Amino acid sequence: MKIFATIAGIAIIAIYAIGSGAWVSTGDNWYRTLNAPSWQPPDYVFGIIWPYNFIVLGISAVTIAQRLSRTLTLSYLALLAGSVAFALIWAYQFYRPHNLTVATIALFICAALTAPLVIITARASIPIAIALIPYQLWLITASFLSYGYFRRN
Repeated sequence: MKIFATIAGIAIIAIYAIGSGAWVSTGDNWYRTLNAPSWQPPDYVFGIIWPYNFIVLGISAVTIAQRLSRTLTLSYLALLAGSVAFALIWAYQFYRPHNLTVATIALFICAALTAPLVIITARASIPIAIALIPYQLWLITASFLSYGYFRRN
């Protein structure tokens, strides 16, 4: 079970990284034409936070698989998969059909599903749970940022 859960956790993170990379595109300049919230972080912040998030999520998934019970591990993987699904819905809806309403709702759901991930991770490792807090805060920030785009455009 531990090997399966480890592989499943890493696979979910890989799907997250590859899927969001495939859909998040600013190459068509549509994104640059939007009225951005005044408090939007500079572009370089995105380039720093996302690699950090993916690495910490991977470490968390492996730690959970190795240290917690089958029930908690499966709960973690289900919540992680759900959170990733909603994050990918956001990426697709925001950047492809430009449906800012659905994108914003999806990202708020994603952020809500991430809170239990931090709690479960704390049962396996407090330091790794603390390392996940920036991911949780980033999703909350991104949710409000998405809402800001929705309101202004």
